[in-house]
Amino acid sequence: MCLRYPVVTNEKNRVNTMTRILSCLIIALMSFSAMAEHHGSKHADLHNAIKAFDDAYTNNDVETYFSFYADDATVYFYGARQDVDAYHVAWTAMMEAGGGVEKNEMSDLQVQVMPCGDVAIATSFIDNRTRAPDGTTSNSSAFETDVWQKIDGEWKIISLHYSDVPPQQVDAVEPQAL
Repeated sequence: MCLRYPVVTNEKNRVNTMTRILSCLIIALMSFSAMAEHHGSKHADLHNAIKAFDDAYTNNDVETYFSFYADDATVYFYGARQDVDAYHVAWTAMMEAGGGVEKNEMSDLQVQVMPCGDVAIATSFIDNRTRAPDGTTSNSSAFETDVWQKIDGEWKIISLHYSDVPPQQVDAVEPQAL
């Protein structure tokens, strides 16, 4: 019996030591988790703006879609720089005549925030189907680059570049690149 007491005491010490170690480990992991959540939410407003912009386009919400463009934004698609005001007028007319977006799926979204924290570049692959007012549809795949800037507390697009990807190249693109 005398031998059992030291063993029990040593076992209790080991249990207490292990409990302290596990407690410290749990506290450390919780701290990392809290830091990761804080870091992830640091640019939540930017990611929300990107999603809202894409959703507005997908859902044919013309005014919300165009509200994300800065007043002096530059846009490039169909092989040339476009005037945002003319684009807005043309897009509104197409919607009013019965045209619109039927599908706009974004994939491989990559967002890079510049060190200043108020400029970001978002790139993505787009799979799109648009309906013309006469009911015909056109499918396209494209690569889009949006340059966002925080202006008066709101993320706005200051430049957008949309380049069609020919069908034969879409099949050749590696899945991880999409």
